[in-house]
Amino acid sequence: MRIVTGAVLAGLLALAATAQENAVEIGTGAVLRGLDKVNASVTDMDLQSGQSTEYGRLTVQLNECRYPEGDAAGDAFAFLTITDTASETELFSGWMVASSPALNALEHPRYDVWVLRCKTAG
Repeated sequence: MRIVTGAVLAGLLALAATAQENAVEIGTGAVLRGLDKVNASVTDMDLQSGQSTEYGRLTVQLNECRYPEGDAAGDAFAFLTITDTASETELFSGWMVASSPALNALEHPRYDVWVLRCKTAG
């Protein structure tokens, strides 16, 4: 079980307050970026909501992507579940914010995953 630090909690509360003040839309999917730190390769992952993909030894599932009304490339935030493919151990489950990827990040010795933007139907 992960302990949420005060700074992360404050950031998430600020994000929630901002979301309440400004209208948000739900995207049809998201574009994520993965970094393999061992061989320095970068991969973009184009996922629909509810879809998952394998990235190296990880399974990355996009549950939902939200963004400021009318600006899908704006401050997108996505709910991701990331598991170790071999052991099926959940490594990350929560919201990642595109503009602040370190705020609530996957902690893994080999891989980084972060949100670039939401996708829309149009």
